[in-house]
Amino acid sequence: MTPELIARFTALLGERYAITNTADKVAYETEWRKLWPGKTPLVLLPGTTEEVSQILKLAHKTKTAIVPQSGNTGLVGGGAPSPAGDQVVLSLKRLNRIRRVDAEDSAMVVEAGVTLAETQNAAQAVDRLFPLSLASEGTCCIGGNLASNAGGLNVLAYGNARDLCLGLEVVMADGQVWNGLNTLRKNNSGYDFKNIFVGSEGTLGVITAAALKLYPRPRAYQTAFLAVSSPADAVQMLNALRDASGNRVIAFELMPQMGLAFTAKHYGTVLPLAAASPWYVLTELADGDANAFEHILHLATDGVVAQSEQQRLDFWRLRETMSEAQGFEGGSIKHDISVPVSKIATFIDEASQAVLRSMPDARIVCFGHLGDGNLHFNITQAASADKAKFLSQWHEMNEVVFEVVLRFGGSISAEHGIGQLKRQWMPRIKTDVELQMMRQMKHMFDPLGILNPGKMLP
Repeated sequence: MTPELIARFTALLGERYAITNTADKVAYETEWRKLWPGKTPLVLLPGTTEEVSQILKLAHKTKTAIVPQSGNTGLVGGGAPSPAGDQVVLSLKRLNRIRRVDAEDSAMVVEAGVTLAETQNAAQAVDRLFPLSLASEGTCCIGGNLASNAGGLNVLAYGNARDLCLGLEVVMADGQVWNGLNTLRKNNSGYDFKNIFVGSEGTLGVITAAALKLYPRPRAYQTAFLAVSSPADAVQMLNALRDASGNRVIAFELMPQMGLAFTAKHYGTVLPLAAASPWYVLTELADGDANAFEHILHLATDGVVAQSEQQRLDFWRLRETMSEAQGFEGGSIKHDISVPVSKIATFIDEASQAVLRSMPDARIVCFGHLGDGNLHFNITQAASADKAKFLSQWHEMNEVVFEVVLRFGGSISAEHGIGQLKRQWMPRIKTDVELQMMRQMKHMFDPLGILNPGKMLP
Protein backbone atom coordinates (compact mmCIF):
# COMPACT_ATOMS: atom_id res chain seq x y z
CA MET A 1 0.00 0.00 0.00
CA THR A 2 1.58 3.27 -1.07
CA PRO A 3 2.13 6.23 1.27
CA GLU A 4 -0.09 8.28 -1.03
CA LEU A 5 -3.02 5.87 -0.59
CA ILE A 6 -2.51 5.77 3.18
CA ALA A 7 -2.65 9.57 3.15
CA ARG A 8 -5.93 9.54 1.20
CA PHE A 9 -7.58 7.20 3.72
CA THR A 10 -6.14 9.18 6.63
CA ALA A 11 -7.58 12.40 5.25
CA LEU A 12 -11.09 10.95 5.57
CA LEU A 13 -10.83 10.72 9.37
CA GLY A 14 -7.84 12.79 10.40
CA GLU A 15 -4.59 11.44 11.83
CA ARG A 16 -6.08 10.85 15.28
CA TYR A 17 -8.29 8.04 13.96
CA ALA A 18 -5.92 6.58 11.39
CA ILE A 19 -3.32 4.39 13.11
CA THR A 20 -0.02 3.69 11.35
CA ASN A 21 2.25 3.32 14.38
CA THR A 22 3.58 -0.24 14.60
CA ALA A 23 3.07 -0.60 18.36
CA ASP A 24 -0.49 0.77 18.28
CA LYS A 25 -1.52 -1.53 15.42
CA VAL A 26 -0.62 -4.75 17.25
CA ALA A 27 -3.95 -5.02 19.09
CA TYR A 28 -5.77 -5.00 15.73
CA GLU A 29 -3.42 -7.38 13.92
CA THR A 30 -3.71 -10.37 16.26
CA GLU A 31 -6.91 -12.16 17.19
CA TRP A 32 -7.78 -13.57 20.62
CA ARG A 33 -6.27 -17.04 20.14
CA LYS A 34 -3.15 -15.62 18.47
CA LEU A 35 -3.29 -18.35 15.82
CA TRP A 36 -3.44 -15.98 12.83
CA PRO A 37 -0.98 -13.12 13.36
CA GLY A 38 -1.44 -10.58 10.60
CA LYS A 39 -0.10 -7.24 9.46
CA THR A 40 -1.85 -4.08 8.34
CA PRO A 41 -0.48 -0.81 6.97
CA LEU A 42 -3.38 1.13 8.49
CA VAL A 43 -6.13 0.88 11.10
CA LEU A 44 -9.11 3.18 10.53
CA LEU A 45 -11.53 4.09 13.34
CA PRO A 46 -14.56 5.86 11.85
CA GLY A 47 -17.06 7.44 14.22
CA THR A 48 -20.12 7.58 11.96
CA THR A 49 -21.83 5.51 9.30
CA GLU A 50 -21.06 8.26 6.79
CA GLU A 51 -17.33 7.90 7.53
CA VAL A 52 -17.57 4.14 6.97
CA SER A 53 -19.29 4.89 3.68
CA GLN A 54 -16.53 7.27 2.60
CA ILE A 55 -13.86 4.70 3.49
CA LEU A 56 -15.54 1.97 1.45
CA LYS A 57 -16.09 4.29 -1.50
CA LEU A 58 -12.35 4.95 -1.60
CA ALA A 59 -11.55 1.28 -1.01
CA HIS A 60 -13.83 0.29 -3.88
CA LYS A 61 -12.30 2.89 -6.18
CA THR A 62 -8.73 1.83 -5.35
CA LYS A 63 -9.46 -1.91 -4.94
CA THR A 64 -8.16 -1.86 -1.37
CA ALA A 65 -8.99 -4.87 0.82
CA ILE A 66 -10.88 -4.04 4.03
CA VAL A 67 -11.05 -6.22 7.17
CA PRO A 68 -13.96 -5.17 9.46
CA GLN A 69 -13.50 -5.53 13.22
CA SER A 70 -15.63 -4.66 16.23
CA GLY A 71 -14.55 -6.25 19.53
CA ASN A 72 -11.95 -8.55 17.92
CA THR A 73 -12.89 -11.41 20.24
CA GLY A 74 -13.59 -13.96 17.51
CA LEU A 75 -12.19 -17.48 17.72
CA VAL A 76 -11.80 -18.50 14.06
CA GLY A 77 -9.56 -15.76 12.64
CA GLY A 78 -12.45 -13.96 10.97
CA GLY A 79 -11.25 -10.48 11.93
CA ALA A 80 -7.51 -10.87 11.42
CA PRO A 81 -5.76 -9.19 8.48
CA SER A 82 -3.48 -11.13 6.14
CA PRO A 83 0.22 -11.58 7.04
CA ALA A 84 0.98 -9.99 3.67
CA GLY A 85 0.26 -6.60 5.21
CA ASP A 86 -1.89 -5.33 2.34
CA GLN A 87 -5.31 -5.20 4.04
CA VAL A 88 -6.71 -2.20 5.93
CA VAL A 89 -8.37 -2.91 9.28
CA LEU A 90 -11.67 -1.08 9.72
CA SER A 91 -12.40 -0.93 13.45
CA LEU A 92 -15.96 -0.08 14.46
CA LYS A 93 -15.17 0.63 18.12
CA ARG A 94 -16.10 4.31 17.82
CA LEU A 95 -19.55 3.48 16.46
CA ASN A 96 -20.64 3.02 20.04
CA ARG A 97 -23.89 4.91 20.43
CA ILE A 98 -27.15 3.47 21.66
CA ARG A 99 -29.51 5.29 19.32
CA ARG A 100 -32.84 4.30 20.78
CA VAL A 101 -34.35 2.03 23.44
CA ASP A 102 -38.10 1.56 23.29
CA ALA A 103 -39.71 -0.44 26.08
CA GLU A 104 -43.17 -0.19 24.52
CA ASP A 105 -41.96 -1.70 21.25
CA SER A 106 -39.56 -4.03 23.11
CA ALA A 107 -36.82 -2.99 20.70
CA MET A 108 -33.62 -1.00 20.62
CA VAL A 109 -31.25 0.37 17.99
CA VAL A 110 -27.53 0.25 18.73
CA GLU A 111 -24.38 0.80 16.71
CA ALA A 112 -21.94 -1.95 15.85
CA GLY A 113 -19.28 -0.94 18.38
CA VAL A 114 -21.55 -1.11 21.42
CA THR A 115 -20.44 -3.98 23.64
CA LEU A 116 -22.83 -6.77 24.44
CA ALA A 117 -22.71 -5.85 28.15
CA GLU A 118 -23.62 -2.24 27.37
CA THR A 119 -26.52 -3.46 25.25
CA GLN A 120 -27.76 -5.69 28.07
CA ASN A 121 -27.50 -2.81 30.56
CA ALA A 122 -29.38 -0.40 28.30
CA ALA A 123 -32.22 -2.90 27.98
CA GLN A 124 -32.27 -3.48 31.73
CA ALA A 125 -32.53 0.28 32.34
CA VAL A 126 -36.01 0.21 30.76
CA ASP A 127 -36.95 -3.05 32.48
CA ARG A 128 -36.32 -5.22 29.45
CA LEU A 129 -33.98 -8.11 28.64
CA PHE A 130 -31.59 -8.50 25.73
CA PRO A 131 -30.91 -12.21 26.19
CA LEU A 132 -27.73 -12.82 24.19
CA SER A 133 -25.14 -13.88 26.77
CA LEU A 134 -21.49 -14.78 26.15
CA ALA A 135 -18.43 -15.12 28.36
CA SER A 136 -16.81 -12.26 26.41
CA GLU A 137 -19.80 -9.92 26.75
CA GLY A 138 -17.71 -7.18 28.37
CA THR A 139 -15.56 -6.81 25.24
CA CYS A 140 -17.37 -8.39 22.29
CA CYS A 141 -19.54 -6.00 20.27
CA ILE A 142 -22.92 -6.18 18.58
CA GLY A 143 -21.46 -5.85 15.09
CA GLY A 144 -19.31 -8.93 15.55
CA ASN A 145 -22.07 -10.82 17.37
CA LEU A 146 -24.30 -10.41 14.34
CA ALA A 147 -21.59 -10.89 11.72
CA SER A 148 -20.77 -14.26 13.29
CA ASN A 149 -24.35 -15.11 14.37
CA ALA A 150 -23.16 -15.63 17.94
CA GLY A 151 -24.89 -18.16 20.17
CA GLY A 152 -24.05 -18.35 23.86
CA LEU A 153 -25.84 -19.49 26.96
CA ASN A 154 -29.49 -18.65 26.28
CA VAL A 155 -30.02 -19.99 22.76
CA LEU A 156 -32.27 -22.72 24.16
CA ALA A 157 -34.92 -20.15 25.06
CA TYR A 158 -34.23 -17.11 22.86
CA GLY A 159 -32.26 -18.26 19.81
CA ASN A 160 -29.00 -17.13 18.22
CA ALA A 161 -28.07 -13.52 17.42
CA ARG A 162 -29.96 -13.92 14.13
CA ASP A 163 -33.19 -14.55 16.02
CA LEU A 164 -32.69 -11.39 18.08
CA CYS A 165 -32.16 -9.10 15.08
CA LEU A 166 -35.08 -7.10 13.68
CA GLY A 167 -33.16 -4.97 11.20
CA LEU A 168 -29.74 -3.71 10.12
CA GLU A 169 -27.87 -0.74 8.77
CA VAL A 170 -25.13 -1.95 6.42
CA VAL A 171 -22.51 -0.17 4.34
CA MET A 172 -22.03 -2.00 1.07
CA ALA A 173 -18.69 -2.72 -0.62
CA ASP A 174 -19.06 0.32 -2.89
CA GLY A 175 -19.96 2.65 -0.01
CA GLN A 176 -23.72 2.71 -0.49
CA VAL A 177 -25.69 2.56 2.79
CA TRP A 178 -28.64 0.23 3.22
CA ASN A 179 -30.87 1.41 6.05
CA GLY A 180 -33.02 -1.50 7.12
CA LEU A 181 -33.38 -0.47 10.77
CA ASN A 182 -37.09 -1.14 11.16
CA THR A 183 -38.35 -2.78 14.34
CA LEU A 184 -41.34 -4.57 12.83
CA ARG A 185 -42.08 -8.10 13.98
CA LYS A 186 -43.89 -8.79 10.71
CA ASN A 187 -42.66 -7.46 7.39
CA ASN A 188 -43.49 -9.83 4.58
CA SER A 189 -42.46 -7.57 1.69
CA GLY A 190 -39.83 -9.42 -0.30
CA TYR A 191 -36.33 -10.67 0.32
CA ASP A 192 -35.13 -10.56 3.94
CA PHE A 193 -31.77 -8.85 3.48
CA LYS A 194 -30.86 -8.74 7.17
CA ASN A 195 -30.53 -12.51 7.27
CA ILE A 196 -28.10 -12.38 4.38
CA PHE A 197 -25.71 -10.17 6.35
CA VAL A 198 -26.13 -11.87 9.74
CA GLY A 199 -23.54 -14.64 9.82
CA SER A 200 -21.72 -13.38 6.71
CA GLU A 201 -18.56 -12.55 8.72
CA GLY A 202 -18.01 -9.19 7.03
CA THR A 203 -17.67 -10.69 3.55
CA LEU A 204 -20.79 -9.06 2.06
CA GLY A 205 -21.08 -5.70 3.81
CA VAL A 206 -20.14 -3.83 7.00
CA ILE A 207 -22.82 -3.83 9.70
CA THR A 208 -22.85 -0.37 11.32
CA ALA A 209 -26.03 -0.58 13.42
CA ALA A 210 -28.75 -3.03 14.36
CA ALA A 211 -32.35 -3.04 15.55
CA LEU A 212 -32.61 -5.65 18.28
CA LYS A 213 -35.45 -7.56 19.89
CA LEU A 214 -36.07 -7.16 23.64
CA TYR A 215 -38.01 -9.36 26.05
CA PRO A 216 -39.71 -8.90 29.42
CA ARG A 217 -37.06 -9.05 32.12
CA PRO A 218 -37.39 -12.15 34.31
CA ARG A 219 -38.37 -11.32 37.88
CA ALA A 220 -36.54 -14.30 39.30
CA TYR A 221 -34.12 -17.02 38.30
CA GLN A 222 -33.99 -20.53 39.70
CA THR A 223 -30.55 -22.06 39.19
CA ALA A 224 -29.40 -25.59 39.99
CA PHE A 225 -25.99 -27.25 39.94
CA LEU A 226 -26.46 -31.00 39.57
CA ALA A 227 -24.24 -34.07 39.38
CA VAL A 228 -25.14 -36.73 36.81
CA SER A 229 -23.68 -40.09 35.92
CA SER A 230 -23.68 -39.61 32.16
CA PRO A 231 -24.59 -37.30 29.28
CA ALA A 232 -27.51 -39.64 28.55
CA ASP A 233 -28.93 -38.88 31.99
CA ALA A 234 -28.40 -35.17 31.33
CA VAL A 235 -30.43 -35.33 28.10
CA GLN A 236 -33.22 -37.17 29.90
CA MET A 237 -33.06 -34.53 32.64
CA LEU A 238 -33.36 -31.69 30.09
CA ASN A 239 -36.54 -33.13 28.57
CA ALA A 240 -38.08 -33.82 31.97
CA LEU A 241 -37.30 -30.31 33.20
CA ARG A 242 -38.76 -28.65 30.12
CA ASP A 243 -41.97 -30.59 30.61
CA ALA A 244 -42.13 -29.92 34.36
CA SER A 245 -41.38 -26.20 34.13
CA GLY A 246 -43.73 -25.31 31.32
CA ASN A 247 -40.77 -24.76 29.01
CA ARG A 248 -39.17 -22.15 31.30
CA VAL A 249 -35.66 -23.55 30.87
CA ILE A 250 -33.40 -20.80 29.55
CA ALA A 251 -30.03 -22.56 29.97
CA PHE A 252 -28.85 -26.14 30.30
CA GLU A 253 -25.09 -26.60 30.37
CA LEU A 254 -23.14 -29.85 30.45
CA MET A 255 -19.74 -29.87 32.21
CA PRO A 256 -17.19 -32.65 32.77
CA GLN A 257 -15.32 -33.32 35.99
CA MET A 258 -11.97 -32.61 34.36
CA GLY A 259 -13.05 -29.19 33.11
CA LEU A 260 -14.29 -28.15 36.54
CA ALA A 261 -11.10 -29.48 38.11
CA PHE A 262 -9.09 -27.18 35.82
CA THR A 263 -11.32 -24.25 36.78
CA ALA A 264 -10.99 -24.92 40.51
CA LYS A 265 -7.23 -25.35 40.21
CA HIS A 266 -6.46 -22.19 38.26
CA TYR A 267 -9.16 -19.80 39.49
CA GLY A 268 -9.39 -20.94 43.09
CA THR A 269 -13.11 -21.59 42.78
CA VAL A 270 -14.85 -24.05 45.06
CA LEU A 271 -17.16 -26.69 43.64
CA PRO A 272 -20.62 -26.56 45.22
CA LEU A 273 -20.80 -30.34 45.66
CA ALA A 274 -18.44 -32.26 47.93
CA ALA A 275 -18.27 -35.56 46.07
CA ALA A 276 -16.75 -35.74 42.57
CA SER A 277 -18.93 -36.77 39.65
CA PRO A 278 -17.98 -37.60 36.04
CA TRP A 279 -20.48 -35.05 34.73
CA TYR A 280 -22.39 -32.01 35.95
CA VAL A 281 -25.31 -29.92 34.75
CA LEU A 282 -25.87 -26.20 35.35
CA THR A 283 -29.45 -25.29 34.52
CA GLU A 284 -31.58 -22.21 34.97
CA LEU A 285 -35.27 -21.37 34.85
CA ALA A 286 -36.67 -17.89 34.31
CA ASP A 287 -39.79 -17.01 36.33
CA GLY A 288 -40.37 -20.70 36.80
CA ASP A 289 -41.29 -22.77 39.78
CA ALA A 290 -38.21 -23.91 41.70
CA ASN A 291 -40.23 -26.99 42.62
CA ALA A 292 -39.83 -28.09 39.00
CA PHE A 293 -36.35 -29.26 39.96
CA GLU A 294 -37.99 -31.94 42.14
CA HIS A 295 -39.11 -33.69 38.96
CA ILE A 296 -35.50 -34.28 37.83
CA LEU A 297 -33.68 -34.95 41.09
CA HIS A 298 -34.09 -38.71 40.66
CA LEU A 299 -31.85 -38.39 37.60
CA ALA A 300 -29.13 -36.61 39.58
CA THR A 301 -26.66 -38.20 41.98
CA ASP A 302 -26.34 -34.93 43.93
CA GLY A 303 -27.31 -31.32 43.54
CA VAL A 304 -27.88 -27.88 45.01
CA VAL A 305 -30.23 -25.02 44.13
CA ALA A 306 -28.78 -21.49 44.40
CA GLN A 307 -30.10 -19.76 47.51
CA SER A 308 -28.88 -16.27 46.62
CA GLU A 309 -27.91 -14.16 43.64
CA GLN A 310 -24.26 -14.44 44.66
CA GLN A 311 -24.43 -18.22 44.74
CA ARG A 312 -26.08 -18.18 41.32
CA LEU A 313 -23.26 -16.02 39.96
CA ASP A 314 -20.70 -18.36 41.54
CA PHE A 315 -22.26 -21.30 39.71
CA TRP A 316 -22.04 -19.44 36.41
CA ARG A 317 -18.46 -18.39 37.01
CA LEU A 318 -17.50 -22.07 37.10
CA ARG A 319 -18.99 -22.53 33.65
CA GLU A 320 -17.80 -19.28 32.09
CA THR A 321 -14.13 -19.67 33.10
CA MET A 322 -13.89 -23.26 31.91
CA SER A 323 -12.60 -22.42 28.44
CA GLU A 324 -9.83 -20.11 29.66
CA ALA A 325 -8.83 -22.50 32.45
CA GLN A 326 -7.80 -25.07 29.86
CA GLY A 327 -5.15 -22.67 28.60
CA PHE A 328 -3.23 -23.01 31.87
CA GLU A 329 -2.91 -26.76 31.24
CA GLY A 330 -1.00 -26.28 27.97
CA GLY A 331 -2.19 -26.61 24.40
CA SER A 332 -5.88 -27.05 23.70
CA ILE A 333 -7.32 -28.13 20.34
CA LYS A 334 -10.85 -26.80 20.19
CA HIS A 335 -13.98 -27.88 18.34
CA ASP A 336 -17.20 -25.84 18.29
CA ILE A 337 -19.70 -28.39 17.02
CA SER A 338 -23.37 -29.27 17.20
CA VAL A 339 -25.30 -32.52 16.89
CA PRO A 340 -28.96 -33.37 17.48
CA VAL A 341 -29.64 -33.34 21.22
CA SER A 342 -30.90 -36.92 21.10
CA LYS A 343 -27.50 -38.05 19.76
CA ILE A 344 -25.25 -36.16 22.17
CA ALA A 345 -24.45 -39.05 24.50
CA THR A 346 -23.53 -41.42 21.69
CA PHE A 347 -21.56 -38.71 19.90
CA ILE A 348 -19.45 -37.92 22.99
CA ASP A 349 -18.66 -41.59 23.44
CA GLU A 350 -17.70 -42.26 19.81
CA ALA A 351 -15.77 -39.01 19.34
CA SER A 352 -13.84 -39.60 22.56
CA GLN A 353 -12.90 -43.12 21.49
CA ALA A 354 -11.80 -41.84 18.08
CA VAL A 355 -9.58 -39.16 19.65
CA LEU A 356 -7.99 -41.56 22.15
CA ARG A 357 -7.19 -44.04 19.41
CA SER A 358 -5.14 -41.32 17.71
CA MET A 359 -3.83 -39.64 20.86
CA PRO A 360 -4.03 -42.00 23.85
CA ASP A 361 -2.73 -39.51 26.42
CA ALA A 362 -5.09 -36.68 25.43
CA ARG A 363 -7.34 -35.12 28.05
CA ILE A 364 -10.83 -34.55 26.62
CA VAL A 365 -12.81 -31.60 27.97
CA CYS A 366 -16.26 -31.73 26.38
CA PHE A 367 -18.69 -29.12 27.68
CA GLY A 368 -21.28 -26.67 26.47
CA HIS A 369 -24.85 -25.87 25.61
CA LEU A 370 -26.48 -29.27 25.79
CA GLY A 371 -29.92 -27.71 25.52
CA ASP A 372 -29.36 -26.71 21.89
CA GLY A 373 -26.88 -29.45 20.93
CA ASN A 374 -23.80 -27.19 20.84
CA LEU A 375 -20.73 -28.74 22.45
CA HIS A 376 -17.19 -27.47 22.80
CA PHE A 377 -15.32 -30.72 22.26
CA ASN A 378 -11.84 -29.65 23.33
CA ILE A 379 -8.70 -31.74 23.57
CA THR A 380 -6.08 -30.70 26.13
CA GLN A 381 -2.54 -31.96 25.90
CA ALA A 382 -1.09 -34.38 28.41
CA ALA A 383 0.69 -32.57 31.24
CA SER A 384 4.06 -33.89 30.05
CA ALA A 385 3.52 -33.22 26.33
CA ASP A 386 5.35 -30.63 24.25
CA LYS A 387 2.87 -27.83 23.53
CA ALA A 388 4.16 -26.93 20.07
CA LYS A 389 4.20 -30.55 18.95
CA PHE A 390 0.71 -31.08 20.34
CA LEU A 391 -0.72 -28.02 18.57
CA SER A 392 0.90 -29.10 15.30
CA GLN A 393 -1.69 -31.90 15.28
CA TRP A 394 -4.61 -29.43 15.26
CA HIS A 395 -5.82 -30.23 11.75
CA GLU A 396 -5.26 -33.95 12.21
CA MET A 397 -7.48 -33.94 15.30
CA ASN A 398 -10.05 -31.80 13.49
CA GLU A 399 -10.27 -34.57 10.91
CA VAL A 400 -10.88 -37.14 13.63
CA VAL A 401 -13.59 -35.18 15.44
CA PHE A 402 -15.31 -33.66 12.41
CA GLU A 403 -15.65 -37.06 10.75
CA VAL A 404 -17.75 -38.20 13.72
CA VAL A 405 -19.71 -34.92 13.76
CA LEU A 406 -20.67 -35.25 10.11
CA ARG A 407 -21.56 -38.91 10.52
CA PHE A 408 -24.04 -37.80 13.20
CA GLY A 409 -25.58 -35.18 10.90
CA GLY A 410 -24.04 -32.33 12.88
CA SER A 411 -22.28 -29.05 12.14
CA ILE A 412 -18.55 -28.37 12.49
CA SER A 413 -19.30 -24.74 13.36
CA ALA A 414 -22.13 -24.21 15.81
CA GLU A 415 -21.62 -20.63 16.99
CA HIS A 416 -18.09 -19.35 16.25
CA GLY A 417 -18.28 -19.13 12.47
CA ILE A 418 -15.93 -20.26 9.70
CA GLY A 419 -13.33 -17.50 9.38
CA GLN A 420 -9.93 -18.87 8.43
CA LEU A 421 -9.97 -21.85 10.79
CA LYS A 422 -12.59 -23.93 8.96
CA ARG A 423 -12.49 -22.40 5.50
CA GLN A 424 -10.85 -25.47 3.93
CA TRP A 425 -13.74 -27.60 5.20
CA MET A 426 -16.39 -25.76 3.21
CA PRO A 427 -16.24 -28.08 0.14
CA ARG A 428 -16.85 -31.03 2.47
CA ILE A 429 -19.76 -29.55 4.40
CA LYS A 430 -21.48 -27.64 1.60
CA THR A 431 -22.88 -29.08 -1.62
CA ASP A 432 -21.72 -27.83 -4.99
CA VAL A 433 -25.03 -25.99 -5.34
CA GLU A 434 -24.57 -24.26 -1.98
CA LEU A 435 -21.01 -23.20 -2.79
CA GLN A 436 -22.13 -21.88 -6.17
CA MET A 437 -24.88 -19.82 -4.52
CA MET A 438 -22.43 -18.47 -1.94
CA ARG A 439 -19.95 -17.42 -4.62
CA GLN A 440 -22.69 -15.80 -6.68
CA MET A 441 -23.90 -13.88 -3.65
CA LYS A 442 -20.36 -12.75 -2.82
CA HIS A 443 -19.86 -11.54 -6.38
CA MET A 444 -23.18 -9.69 -6.37
CA PHE A 445 -22.52 -7.80 -3.13
CA ASP A 446 -18.74 -7.48 -3.43
CA PRO A 447 -17.74 -7.87 -7.10
CA LEU A 448 -14.15 -6.71 -6.49
CA GLY A 449 -13.67 -9.07 -3.54
CA ILE A 450 -12.40 -6.33 -1.19
CA LEU A 451 -14.46 -7.25 1.91
CA ASN A 452 -12.66 -9.54 4.35
CA PRO A 453 -10.86 -11.58 1.70
CA GLY A 454 -9.60 -15.02 2.67
CA LYS A 455 -12.45 -15.67 5.10
CA MET A 456 -15.33 -18.17 4.96
CA LEU A 457 -15.39 -18.97 1.24
CA PRO A 458 -13.01 -21.72 0.07
